[in-house]
Amino acid sequence: MMIDRLARPRYLMVLWLSGCIALSGATWLCFRLGLDLSATGFVFLIVIVLLSLMDSLISSIVFSIFALSCLNYFFAEPLFSFQITYARDLLALAAFLITSLAITTLVRHIRRLGNAQREQARLLDLAHDTVFVRDMSDVITYWNRGAEELYGWKKREALGKTSHDLLQTRFPTPLDEINETLLRTGSWEGELVHTKRDGVNVIVGSRWSLQQSESGRPLAILETNIDMTEHKRAEEALRRNQAQYLAEAQALSLSGSFGWNVSRGEIFWSDQSFRIFEYDGETTPTIEMALARTHPDDVAFVRQMIDQAAQTGQDFDYEHRLLMPGGSIKHLHVVAHAVRDDHAIRRFVGAIMDVTAARLAERQLREVQAELAHVTRLTALGELSASIAHEVTQPLAAIVTNGEACLRWLGHPIPSPEEVQACVERMIVDGKRAAEIVRRVRQLTRKGVSQKVHLDLNDVISDAVSLVQHELLSHRVSLRLKLSPELPPLFADRIELQQVILNLVINGIQAMDALSGRPRELLIETLRDEQGYAVVAVHDAGSGIKPETANRLFKPFFTTKPNGMGMGLSICRSIIEAHGGRVWASNHASQDAVFQFSLPPTNVNESC
Repeated sequence: MMIDRLARPRYLMVLWLSGCIALSGATWLCFRLGLDLSATGFVFLIVIVLLSLMDSLISSIVFSIFALSCLNYFFAEPLFSFQITYARDLLALAAFLITSLAITTLVRHIRRLGNAQREQARLLDLAHDTVFVRDMSDVITYWNRGAEELYGWKKREALGKTSHDLLQTRFPTPLDEINETLLRTGSWEGELVHTKRDGVNVIVGSRWSLQQSESGRPLAILETNIDMTEHKRAEEALRRNQAQYLAEAQALSLSGSFGWNVSRGEIFWSDQSFRIFEYDGETTPTIEMALARTHPDDVAFVRQMIDQAAQTGQDFDYEHRLLMPGGSIKHLHVVAHAVRDDHAIRRFVGAIMDVTAARLAERQLREVQAELAHVTRLTALGELSASIAHEVTQPLAAIVTNGEACLRWLGHPIPSPEEVQACVERMIVDGKRAAEIVRRVRQLTRKGVSQKVHLDLNDVISDAVSLVQHELLSHRVSLRLKLSPELPPLFADRIELQQVILNLVINGIQAMDALSGRPRELLIETLRDEQGYAVVAVHDAGSGIKPETANRLFKPFFTTKPNGMGMGLSICRSIIEAHGGRVWASNHASQDAVFQFSLPPTNVNESC
């Protein structure tokens, strides 16, 4: 710091001394040549301007005052005196001083501007981005080092050339539109394709800035470009990888994608969509191609869905079947989302999922569930065999008794046709009763798919209860029915609901085997809940449900019975859920166990 403080004064002393010597030499020369005051002042101005370039305003003032003194002493009347005789000389000296200060100030300002421009140019040369300036005729007036490195042309080769011709620029939109935007907003941004000196194309992110005069007149265009070639290649490679991964993922998931421009009638299919429909990927997909593969029974439905989507522009989600040329059948799940843009062009983007395997698995699952339900029904009938035998034996015994009575009446000396008729009528009633019991048992033992019909839940309960009368008597259980007459009509499978009720009743009876000290009572109650569902509740007077087993009651193979299979309650849940309802168990306020299930009314169930 000390060296810097000393260097400045030394520099000024040397400069001022040199400047005064130069002005003194100019004074001597002008005096010998006999120049007047005006001519000498002009010479002094040249010397002062040259000296002012070497320092600040203070030096310019020093030199101007020294030059003014020389002019007054050697060239103004009287000579060799600082007095001024004529007013014109005074005005000339004042004009010299003002002109000298004004010119030196202007020169220093121009010098600073030049230094700033040189510094800016140096900084622009250090930048890696390409920067060049072109006039309004697109002629290049500045070309930085970054432009030399990117494009290959040196500054001397590029200056004076038309930029778009030199770089063979390819524009994303017409040049007239770009220039219109530039003149209107003062800037423009976009991507351009330029050709380098070696003929290689390069993609640049370009920004144009309009340079204007103070009056707003366009002067030049500053263009800065960033090389985006590698970035674009990386993006393209990423897109290819994503497309490859997407294609592999779709192939693994058996899901294809599609696009549908309704306004233009254009359809796009992914590779997996072509594979699902078994068409060549080189063909152009159409709606008729999809309908040609659609199962004949589903063509009308699919066409209706397509027409509805085209008219309303709403999302759609449906399933249908395909009948392939080889005779195989595929199940498809089609879902699409509507996409709308500013031009109100109606388009859809969707997915096509081959759910054939899932539907086959569901069918096999239903068959297995039906098999298990059949086994549990047979198991329940095995447990009820004594009760069924008792129920059948009663009408058969009554038939025998009435038959014997008929014989006795017919053997009287005076036959009584009225008594014989009464006995025969009772025999017919008992025979129908036995036949009805056999019919119900046969229904429960039959094996087949679910057959839903409109039914009354109270009637189903009454039919099921008639098969457990002997079981109730043998276990000393009293049955109480509390059936609501306000139940909604149901659309369900009668046999499957009977199976659920039988399982719950038998479980309730067996739960009270160890009960002593209080009545063994079983209550079957029906009601209609707030949602309009039909609810069945089976209450027993047993020891209730243990907390540790409450969450496992309806799981397969879980049982609390020594010889149980653990499938009864699980199948009950499957049956009820297949009907759109739910089943649950809880302890009543008196610690009695309550098993309940709810079923939706006909309109809710059918809509599902």
